[in-house]
Amino acid sequence: MSSKAIEITLMGRTYSIACPQGQEAALRHVANNLEKQLTSLKARTNNISREEIAIMAALNIGYELLEEQQKNQDYIRQMDNKIGLLQSTLEDALVERATKPDEKSL
Repeated sequence: MSSKAIEITLMGRTYSIACPQGQEAALRHVANNLEKQLTSLKARTNNISREEIAIMAALNIGYELLEEQQKNQDYIRQMDNKIGLLQSTLEDALVERATKPDEKSL
């Protein structure tokens, strides 16, 4: 897949970032969200460097990602349990039906 460079601006600096073709909008969306977080952190803190702001943003984003991954794992476990219950219920119903005497032959 080919890529092209797009420019994004974070905290007043412009960066040229290689981006796979067709993914430009997604990268711009991520960059906009990152810029919001960086701006918010900068407004809440006094006299810290760009590097420290970037580290704080990375930690915040990493924590948010971890929370989402945990929610996803919980959802997968819930769905696995529901699927298991559904399979068990269907198997029980099929066994019960197979062991009942045929009403037509009575």
